[in-house]
Amino acid sequence: MPLATNESQLVEMAVTGSISQPSLRYPGYTLDNMGVGRVLPGMSGVVYNARVGDPAFGWAADHVEPGVSIANADGMADFALHYLTCVGNRAIVTSGLAKGAEGVVTGEHARLLVDFAPDVNDLLCVGDSIQIIACGRGLALTDFPQIELKKTSPRLLNSIPLEKTVSGKLRVPVTMELPPRIMGSGAELNSEFVDQDLMSGDRALMAELGIDQMRLGDLVVIPDADHRYGRGFRKGAAAIALCIHGDSVMTGHGPGIMTLMAAAEPIIEWYIDPNANIAHTLNIREAS
Repeated sequence: MPLATNESQLVEMAVTGSISQPSLRYPGYTLDNMGVGRVLPGMSGVVYNARVGDPAFGWAADHVEPGVSIANADGMADFALHYLTCVGNRAIVTSGLAKGAEGVVTGEHARLLVDFAPDVNDLLCVGDSIQIIACGRGLALTDFPQIELKKTSPRLLNSIPLEKTVSGKLRVPVTMELPPRIMGSGAELNSEFVDQDLMSGDRALMAELGIDQMRLGDLVVIPDADHRYGRGFRKGAAAIALCIHGDSVMTGHGPGIMTLMAAAEPIIEWYIDPNANIAHTLNIREAS
């Protein structure tokens, strides 16, 4: 039986952005954790060969964003685009060769991330307008007022096999646990806006923990992490999050983890499920 929510009270509205051109900060070099300057493709644009469900590690890139990255040139409108859009929202191409095609929001980084089928991607151009049917801001689990939902649409929430346990906790599938000690850049940011990166420079540790097997779109858990209003350590807390971008060569940076659920008390339980990825739960890859 689906969990009770306030979905019927949510407001749907249109927000819009345009596909962003990739950019490089002059002179283009990024220092890796050995102090070597690297020039690598990174964020923005239309990415043809990295989608949710693909590895988060191993790309010759830095912070690669899967699919299409969109933003609004107006600062306040872009702010609304970030705060109102939720993962799982419908995205509709409203200009260009692919006009009328539909995709799905898969994350939020410096820009909003949208997945389209490969045949649609082939027609998309930098500057094309994408309208999102934003819905999810204010979504709540009626039986779990202790849990804050962030960037989560009803479609996403309903796609995850959540359970209420006999002890009254929420049971959630995840692909892996992330120890709080490996969480890096983004700890200082509002958990409602943008992600937090893993400190992935220690490759041996990543392999030991199995984190080097992470995929874009994976659901993960960070135990003892309180992400309700920021990102900090709290014993017994938990954050359920989503891997939204790829690895980085920069110290303190790695795959990006976007908060979906947060609780300060031990009300969230989890179990390991290799299929806990939005490419599977939202039927993104199958639909293409």
